[in-house]
Amino acid sequence: MSDRDQYPAGVPCFVDTLVPDVEASKRFYCAVFGWEFTGPGAMPDDPSGEYFVARLRGRDVAAVGTRPADSGSGEEASSGWNTYVAVSSADEAAAEALALGGVVLVEPFDAPPAGRMAVIADPSGATLCVWEAGVRHGAQSVNEPSAWAMSALNTPDPERAREFYGGLFGWRAKSFDAGPGMEMWLWRLPDYVGGEPQQPVPRDVVAAMSRADGSPASWSVDFWITDADAAAAAASQFGGRVIAPPFDEAGFRRTVLADPHGAVFSASQLQLPA
Repeated sequence: MSDRDQYPAGVPCFVDTLVPDVEASKRFYCAVFGWEFTGPGAMPDDPSGEYFVARLRGRDVAAVGTRPADSGSGEEASSGWNTYVAVSSADEAAAEALALGGVVLVEPFDAPPAGRMAVIADPSGATLCVWEAGVRHGAQSVNEPSAWAMSALNTPDPERAREFYGGLFGWRAKSFDAGPGMEMWLWRLPDYVGGEPQQPVPRDVVAAMSRADGSPASWSVDFWITDADAAAAAASQFGGRVIAPPFDEAGFRRTVLADPHGAVFSASQLQLPA
């Protein structure tokens, strides 16, 4: 496990999901991960919305909030998990994202007293949030069962992604052998060391990247779990779906799940040698 009180600029720091029915999502994640929720707090850009922070061992690990109402289209957008990256200035990060060929989807705004944020998309359309911390720095516990472990970019243009994220956050991507027919990279931030010495992922890794196979560019999130099979069973029982039944891969037993609003995430059970 790794308890955190702050995050250097350029390090992913938090995840949340915004949904139309917060209570259904809370029941789902309580069943799958055993989370407890504090709140509600107000949504900074939607006074009618609510924001609940998920806690594990009394420490913040993620959040579930009300999704802002869609405007104009009449079509209901799907929910998803959002990754936040710590920055020293949300305004400067948004401006730099534009200069590097990205798009600012939501201009920088204050979320007092927690911090200031913006929502950006990289040149291939993958969405990410940048977070300038106030009193809230991010997840207080990571890399333990029922906590967030890693975010990963799936993109049709890894070369362009390397330029964008390297310029924006200073990340460096290094390929690794993920098996036949798979192209994957680990993102590293020079001079950064996090996590715990015993964790299976190198401590200077901040994210991962894979080449998309015909799917849109997107960021995904992975949580560690004590029992992947039990998590899949709970997902089905509490209104979610099992996208990929539990399977063994590279020292983990993994499953891919969707919550009641379609937000997809993976859950990984670390399998230690006997």
